Amino acid sequence: MNIGVFDSGIGGEAVANSLRNYFPEAKITLVNDRENLPYGDKTSHQIRLLTDAAIQPILGSDVIVIACNSATTAAIEFLRGKYTNQKFIGIEPMIKPALNLTKTRIIGVCATPATLGSNSYRMLKDKYARNYQVVEPDCSNWAQMVENNDLNNSEVITVLDEMIANQVDVIVLGRTHYHWIKELIVEYVGPDIQVLEPSEAIGRRVSSLLGD
Repeated sequence: MNIGVFDSGIGGEAVANSLRNYFPEAKITLVNDRENLPYGDKTSHQIRLLTDAAIQPILGSDVIVIACNSATTAAIEFLRGKYTNQKFIGIEPMIKPALNLTKTRIIGVCATPATLGSNSYRMLKDKYARNYQVVEPDCSNWAQMVENNDLNNSEVITVLDEMIANQVDVIVLGRTHYHWIKELIVEYVGPDIQVLEPSEAIGRRVSSLLGD
């Protein structure tokens, strides 16, 4: 089994590592586009062009995981239309699972401006979250801090305090870069707030799509 993984930056490594645990016999090839970071402040057209160019080395894989929320929302339908014989899996903020878990009916979504402003994200909220409160804090600096290995804990904690003050009891990590700081987030918010990221869901989707 050959699995290609694309992310704009270092976040894809967390997804690739999870897939290696899930499929130890698979060949997993990771590509990124760190030269053009960040994706979160680019237009949809720019993201489509950059994503298309970046995935060329992994075209022909049994499946390609677009491990980038911004690229998924802006480019995946374009890619499916252009490469009709290629299987793609995208990721999107885990709003529906979060709503199934929340008791306060208030969830937090940590994502890029491109994801939060996308039509697909708005459709997710309109479909599932009309009777819930969705807190969308400004965590736009997180990815760059992770990418540069220059984490400022106080900036992360400021965002977490905002969500805690709003009575959020489920936090959705809507960018793969944020997987690298999941332990910090979980430790700070404590056991009463659940933190979701899609690594396990991606593995299940790959298994389902390839019939493994």
